[in-house]
Amino acid sequence: MVSLNIELSEELFAAMHKDKTEMIRDIRLAAAVKFFERGMISQERAAELAGMSRAKFIYSLKEFSVSPFQYTAEEILSEVDNYLNA
Repeated sequence: MVSLNIELSEELFAAMHKDKTEMIRDIRLAAAVKFFERGMISQERAAELAGMSRAKFIYSLKEFSVSPFQYTAEEILSEVDNYLNA
């Protein structure tokens, strides 16, 4: 296990109305969502980074307006079409 230290000012905590535990949770979730959104990690790894179950991570994606699907509708239709015409 690797540990990561981030220095944050007390003013940031005050401005966001969060304590240390809440801030850590929010930073982990935000990083996980962004990495997932960019296609860098899977839902499973993103949930691990966020420190939550995969189901809870998927549910949390709506807070960020991020789709739980890593494929566009066009990509899915193309895959189905390729499968049916193979």
